[in-house]
Amino acid sequence: MAPALPQGRGLLFEAGFRPFLLLGRISREMDAERGLMARVARGDQAAFTELAQRYSGKLLAVAGRLLGSRADAEDAVQRAFLQCFAAAAGYDPRWAVSTWLYRILTNVCVDELRRRATRTAHDERSVAGELSAGSSNHHPPAAYLDLHRALEQVPREARVLLALRYVDGLSYGELARIRGISINTVKSQLARGKSLLRAELGKRGADHG
Repeated sequence: MAPALPQGRGLLFEAGFRPFLLLGRISREMDAERGLMARVARGDQAAFTELAQRYSGKLLAVAGRLLGSRADAEDAVQRAFLQCFAAAAGYDPRWAVSTWLYRILTNVCVDELRRRATRTAHDERSVAGELSAGSSNHHPPAAYLDLHRALEQVPREARVLLALRYVDGLSYGELARIRGISINTVKSQLARGKSLLRAELGKRGADHG
C-alpha cells in the first residue's frame, strides 16, 4: 500500500520537500556549465570534451528525430559541436548553455532539411534508403520509421519544436529562445504540429500513445 502524501505546505516542508535546494542545485549546475564554456573559449580541450559528453546524447536524440538517418544525425551533432568550439568566445553567459547548443544544432538540422528539399529525385531515394537501412548493424523498429515518416509531413519549424519538446521537455520560453520566435508562435506551431502528427500516425494505423 502506497504511503499517504502529507497534506498542506507546512507538512510538505516537514517531509523534506525543499524546492529552494533544488533551485540552488540547478543554479550551481548552470554556473558550472558556464564555467566550462569560458574554458572552451580559451581553447581548453578537456572542457570541450566534458561539454560534449554532457550533451551529445540529448543532441543526438533531437537530430535523430529531425533527420531520421543515424549517420546524418551524428554528422549534425559533430558539426554543431565544431561550431560551438569555433564560436565559444561569442557565447553570452546570460543564455543557458543548453539553449545555446540546441540553437546551434537545430540551425544545422534545418540547413540539412533545406538541402534535402532541393535534391534531385535520385538523391531523395538515396536518403529514403538510409532511413530504411540505418547502419549495417542497426535496423530501426517499424514504430520508429512510422513516427519519422509522419514527422516528415509536419512543417519544418513545428517539427523542430516537437523534437525539442519531447526529447528534453523544454518549456515554451526555452523553445522560443532557441528558435528566436515568440512564445505564442511556439504554442501555435506545437498545436498545429501535434494535430498533423496525430492525423498522420492515424493514417498509418500506428499506436504511439
